[in-house]
Amino acid sequence: MQDPTPQEPILLHQRDARGVHTLTLNTPKAFNALSEAMLAALSDKLTEIAADPEGRVVVLGAAGKAFCAGHNLKEMKAQPEEAYYRRLFAQCSRMMMQIQQLPLPVIARVQGLATAAGCQLVAQCDLAVAVQEAKFGVNGIDVGLFCATPSVPLVRNVPTKTAMEMLLTGEFISAETAQQRGLVNRVVSAEALDAEVEKLVAAILAKPRVAIAMGKAVFYQHRETGIEAAYQLAGQTMACNMAHEVAQEGVQAFIEKRPPAWRAA
Repeated sequence: MQDPTPQEPILLHQRDARGVHTLTLNTPKAFNALSEAMLAALSDKLTEIAADPEGRVVVLGAAGKAFCAGHNLKEMKAQPEEAYYRRLFAQCSRMMMQIQQLPLPVIARVQGLATAAGCQLVAQCDLAVAVQEAKFGVNGIDVGLFCATPSVPLVRNVPTKTAMEMLLTGEFISAETAQQRGLVNRVVSAEALDAEVEKLVAAILAKPRVAIAMGKAVFYQHRETGIEAAYQLAGQTMACNMAHEVAQEGVQAFIEKRPPAWRAA
């Protein structure tokens, strides 16, 4: 599958008569990476959806084989400055917070790999349905970049030691394991994905909009204590880490498809 033409948006948006908004990451050739442009597009659409007085649910999916491969490492490597990384991770954190602050429930429709900030995106959504073949990981550590910002929603989804193991090792987990650990709600075959998502959508639509909106707001309000501060600290840490020589070398090695020089033989 090819990336969209210049006339085709990188983020597709549909709204049906029920008030169900469907957002589709649409850069499959780039594994739907969260580039600056994609982050901006998501932020703009979430703002637009928040203003819809009859909006009910958001389904966040992706085109192609991967759900989202995280940040665009080539884009990041092109500007090796800590100030740029601080802005980038702050932009991402703001978009993630928009998902939590949106009065509509957001369902991640995960049809493939979700890694690093892509796994963060799944964790940040209110609900998630994944295909059996999907895999999840926060593997920035493989290129010398600890996934600090992805750790913020991850540790709010799965047990602490489970999250730390994923962050320290960079190892991927299966969809079944992700469900067992609380990262996703349901795991189904690829053929049943849309039907399973629709079951959740229909269940939400059957409930009063105002109660859903109030309930979502209070759920996070009483659960969270300082998530914005956590994102700020994590973004600063991640920016400092990315500016460090180990991450610079790790990302360059990733781009060149070779082992990083700092990795033990």
